[in-house]
Amino acid sequence: MPTTHSFFSSQTVCVTGAGGFIASCLVKLLLKRGYTVKGTVRNLEDPKNSYLKALQGADQQLILCKADLLDFDSLRNAINGCDGVFHTASPLTDDPVEAVEPAVKGTKYVIKAAAEAGVRRVVFTCTIGAVYMDPNRSPDMVVDESCWSDLEFCKSTKNWYCYGKTVAERAGWEDAKERGVDLVVVNPALVLGPFLQPTVNASIVHILKYLTGSAKSYANSIQGYVHVKDVAMAHVLVFENPSASGRYLCTESVLHRGDVVQILSKLFPEYPIPTKCSDEVNPRKKAYKFSNQRLKDLGLQFTPVKQCLHDTVKCLQEKGHLPLPRVRSML
Repeated sequence: MPTTHSFFSSQTVCVTGAGGFIASCLVKLLLKRGYTVKGTVRNLEDPKNSYLKALQGADQQLILCKADLLDFDSLRNAINGCDGVFHTASPLTDDPVEAVEPAVKGTKYVIKAAAEAGVRRVVFTCTIGAVYMDPNRSPDMVVDESCWSDLEFCKSTKNWYCYGKTVAERAGWEDAKERGVDLVVVNPALVLGPFLQPTVNASIVHILKYLTGSAKSYANSIQGYVHVKDVAMAHVLVFENPSASGRYLCTESVLHRGDVVQILSKLFPEYPIPTKCSDEVNPRKKAYKFSNQRLKDLGLQFTPVKQCLHDTVKCLQEKGHLPLPRVRSML
């Protein structure tokens, strides 16, 4: 924990896309640490945002603001008067138009608004998808903050989310330098753990499908994983630590999908978890090496992936998205 906690707790920060998976967990943490939070949502009347108002401290410290990534004035109004900005809002879609324009333009607008408001630091939530997608990388190479995804490869594989986020991050760095904004970037892997929203988000669906029987097999692919609470804390640490700069890779493990289903079947054997790989012809994909040392150096202690998966399933059960097993599972 940073020693500067008490100093920052009197500050006001903006969290864009406050209703998102990472953002809502971040809002909860910021409120707990005493910050006043201006959270942007697209529709103030939407009942799905009511859970934000129910967070501890929200009645006094949380201000919800209507804003849209493609509306500069709405972002500027939300960011005015803030000491810092956490830009977490981003469209999660495979549509090339919807994935790219709001991600890039929204980031540029946030940087511009932050410059005009004179904020101390902007923390941008990017993705590991802007880091590791490079078909020419040597398998022996350690993936770290110096790595960038290959844009042509993202395009050719139609991974528009990773393409949009990579372009948005590059634009963010360029604009931040030009406007004199102190920018720090967090690049999380696939985020797991308990979610505050009433609905299941895209990254949790990835796990849910293995428990409901809808997935009869698992893919021959690898994925980085990290706990949502670790991602939220990473954002706070890079904001509060004056020496923080550049990019921070935020992942605890890189696992093959076969390893994921194996852990799930040991923790929750009552569910119809697939045991067969959908690709039994090609060799099993190997996990790449990575370094999360930069966040560890700031004091972040990563939650083991086994705990991430356990917490995810427990949350799905508690929120009624997954039927409770008859036999109690053991961690």
